[in-house]
Amino acid sequence: MLTDSENLKALRQHHLFNRLPEELFNEVSCLAIHRKLDSSEALFHQGDIADRFYLLLNGQVKLTRVLLEGQEKLVEVIHPGESFAEALLFTGAKHYPVTCNALKTSNLISIDGTHYRRLLEEQPKICLDLLANLSIRLHQRLDEIDTLTAGNASRRVVRFLCQEQGDDGNDQIHLSVPKRLIASQLGIQPETFSRILHRLIDAGLIAMERRNIRVLDRPSLANYYE
Repeated sequence: MLTDSENLKALRQHHLFNRLPEELFNEVSCLAIHRKLDSSEALFHQGDIADRFYLLLNGQVKLTRVLLEGQEKLVEVIHPGESFAEALLFTGAKHYPVTCNALKTSNLISIDGTHYRRLLEEQPKICLDLLANLSIRLHQRLDEIDTLTAGNASRRVVRFLCQEQGDDGNDQIHLSVPKRLIASQLGIQPETFSRILHRLIDAGLIAMERRNIRVLDRPSLANYYE
């Protein structure tokens, strides 16, 4: 049961819960649990029973999946304020398809999935809001698939940088996770990722200091071919 006022406030403000009537929200919070993870600690493993979903309060966690050939693939990095594993409420999946590990010390709220699904069945308007959110995340996944099928490794890295830069004209990119995890997400080796970044630096397209990248020539970067 959640008792901390700040945790309750964070849960209440999240779009999955902000439209619940007070009585129903109290039911959810009574069944919710606060979890703290140390860095590298696992929250759940691929194949575990999927009976709960989560809201990340602070810290950072990663979702990974082991492929058939045994390779570990980064699926997503979760940031504070984001929920994850709620899509399983609708797929009927009984087991988590990914493993969740903390990238740094993290605090989360764990929510009873079965109970929440029952509430949704009684609140169709909330269901529509949730479907809208899932639709946005689906489009994000499609963008990631486009990146992974963009051709050679250089094009994958360039596409990733352009996506991170966004459409607001901001030339600054901060890599919020280690480069090895980004390389995993792009389906390339960490050494390859670093090598391509150095080629882009030598070409005068980007400047880099640790995890901070500044795009120097956006049009040329977008049209870069090795």
